[in-house]
Amino acid sequence: MATPSFWKGFLKLSLVTCPVAMMPATTQAEKIRFHTLNRETGHRVRAQYVDSESQEPVAEDDQVMGYARDGESYVTFEDEELDAVALESTRTIDIETFVPETSIGWIWYDTPHYLFPNDPVGEEAFAVIRDAMAATKTAGIARLVLYRRERAVLVRPDGKGMVVWTLRYGNEVRDAGEVFDAHEAAKPEAPLMKLVQSLIAERSQPWSADLVKDPVQAELKKIIAAKKKGRARAKPKAPAEAPSNVVNIMDALKRSLKAEEGSGKRRK
Repeated sequence: MATPSFWKGFLKLSLVTCPVAMMPATTQAEKIRFHTLNRETGHRVRAQYVDSESQEPVAEDDQVMGYARDGESYVTFEDEELDAVALESTRTIDIETFVPETSIGWIWYDTPHYLFPNDPVGEEAFAVIRDAMAATKTAGIARLVLYRRERAVLVRPDGKGMVVWTLRYGNEVRDAGEVFDAHEAAKPEAPLMKLVQSLIAERSQPWSADLVKDPVQAELKKIIAAKKKGRARAKPKAPAEAPSNVVNIMDALKRSLKAEEGSGKRRK
């Protein structure tokens, strides 16, 4: 069975080019989605753009993008003008730069996509680029138009394929120093460190996708199933109590460790 894709184009490194396809590495297909209804009729409600002054509906052909010039006027742009700004990177991932694979902080990573060969003819070229990056522990940097915007992307090997990460723009990431430098860095005492390390050891376990299950989705499925059978509406849960302020961190840590040991929470 052919792997589904939402983008097809080419991977290029200097004079080496191969046809590739790409699909999102994540999915929300299992996410429960609701529609907004008219409570009185049960009919679905649809969204509509209206003029902020006249309150009259605005047809799609009459809608235009605008940038606020001041509080009362706008500079307008037609779709053709915005499309003309994009560079020639809609169908080619042209790797021009390589960086050490561990040199990009996680905060720059945005959205992952799987990249794979799209034609048997290009499989060897794809494999050469992939394996060469793996051997040199590097990742490629390129530019690509995705989701109507040109973005910097990181291309890195992953098993038999590659992963293309869209990267955040430079002006989207706040400087950590501006945030953390405003707070005094406390130096924890050695006994406290030892206790926290013991608590970490008690709660450590191998990574598993089960650690990031969505309990809200599971609960919603139960409620939906009950409503389909005509059962009564579930009562809302009482809000959780806010934790009290810790007066003595040493005592709190000792109590935490004692509770962990008593409940047998040690994870292998």
